[in-house]
Amino acid sequence: MAKATSWRPWAIGIFVVALIGVAIAFQFRGPVQAGGAKVVNIAGIAYPYQGGQAYNGLTGVVIRQGWLKDELARRGVELVFTPVPTAVGGPMINEGFSGKRIDFASYGDFPAIIAVSGGVPLKLVAPLGQGQNSYLVVRNGLAASSIADLKGRKIALHRGRPWELPFSKLVDANGLKLGDFQIVNINPSATAAALASGSIDAAFLLSDGLLLEQQGAGRVIWSTKEAPADWRMRAELFARGGFVDENPELTQLVVDAFIRAAAWSAREENRQQVTRDAARGSMPVEIVARDYEESGITWRDRFSPLFTPNVAGHYRSVAAYAHDRGLVRSKVDADALLDTRFVEQSLRTLKLEGYWKPAGEGAQASRPQGPRS
Repeated sequence: MAKATSWRPWAIGIFVVALIGVAIAFQFRGPVQAGGAKVVNIAGIAYPYQGGQAYNGLTGVVIRQGWLKDELARRGVELVFTPVPTAVGGPMINEGFSGKRIDFASYGDFPAIIAVSGGVPLKLVAPLGQGQNSYLVVRNGLAASSIADLKGRKIALHRGRPWELPFSKLVDANGLKLGDFQIVNINPSATAAALASGSIDAAFLLSDGLLLEQQGAGRVIWSTKEAPADWRMRAELFARGGFVDENPELTQLVVDAFIRAAAWSAREENRQQVTRDAARGSMPVEIVARDYEESGITWRDRFSPLFTPNVAGHYRSVAAYAHDRGLVRSKVDADALLDTRFVEQSLRTLKLEGYWKPAGEGAQASRPQGPRS
């Protein structure tokens, strides 16, 4: 039998010192070590373009600028972008968040509320502008001038997408309910053919509605330009709650990158480039320009990342409306959803304090009258 080895006093001393060192390291480790993420995965709406993927909005600017990739690489962290087709945007991103396969995503307000209501912990870490307009389009030959004229008719509406909420608000504001219509759940790419064939009578869309009108497939009879600003569909930078808690430094870098992209996009000299990028692979430039120009929002304010009272009010409204109308089961605490600390730090770091004015969206957002329909 082998003889047992006895511990010498000097060996015991080294062992004790090592244990104390480990304890101190765990007690005082900073936020960089807390999460230890080696990969940051950002999902974004993307379109096939020239053999690759063209990312929508500020995500595309972040990729082109390359700053975030370089900053993460310096810390030994890989940056991965996950393209998401627009036809499955919200649901696919929600699945990615739920499965912890993505850490950040720039996507719409309503899908995010659905995710949080379903138990997916998200944080809104940066507002991305002042919202997008939605359009109600009717087929040619149909004598309709309002949502009320469409009662009992077939309306294409891609369920679960951000523009479902303004449609529901329009219906409600006119004393109607969703059951008063035959809702056809199809994605926007199939809408033109459905209108042309008479399979549907109308459709509710984003700027696709202007494109249908330009192509002669129908005519716009209403848009959120006629409604309070609160009705516009918003898209923000959302993050997985667990990632934010465990990796605050990396979260700050991601937010910094998006604020940099917003500041670049907000410069008037970059307007044409931004418009071309928005149209790339999905929409004619003139349609994007028309949607921008008719919005009533100044070019700089279009890219405001500020957590204004209207942002908070919008998400309270979305959360309450979605719950009250049975669109989600559990009501979301909108105030707990908003995490303002990273934008505040970004504005200080990038010396952008005062670049965007908090009052930029106030007048239209507080307008009390309902939509014309």
